[in-house]
Amino acid sequence: MTKFAHAMIRVLDDAVSLKFYQDTFALEVADRLEFESFTLIYMTLPGSTFELELTVNKGRSEPYDLGDGYGHLAVLVDNLEQAHAKAVKANSNPGDIVDFRPGGSRVAKFFFVKDPDGYQIEVIEKGGRFT
Repeated sequence: MTKFAHAMIRVLDDAVSLKFYQDTFALEVADRLEFESFTLIYMTLPGSTFELELTVNKGRSEPYDLGDGYGHLAVLVDNLEQAHAKAVKANSNPGDIVDFRPGGSRVAKFFFVKDPDGYQIEVIEKGGRFT
């Protein structure tokens, strides 16, 4: 059996990134591994086995260039309006809610938010294609 274990992103300031993911998505630190030149921080939602790995390269002061290859991470939520309000309260500057219904049937209801390093995260309400 194959299953996804984690997605890794490089972050510049671990304290700022931890606060963003904790306040905006309620992720919790599952593990933190310190090495001489870098730190790995694994975050997850309670009850989930999938983790977000934050890699902090020690001594780096320049923001990462995300280039044109990165798309986005996506998370599913039960109530999009509540998730949007939580992101607003966390000062995460979420985008507008989009109810995507080409042809009349809902494909997805979502908004995007950027983390402190510029990574796009799509927040999708369960329903439509995403159940």
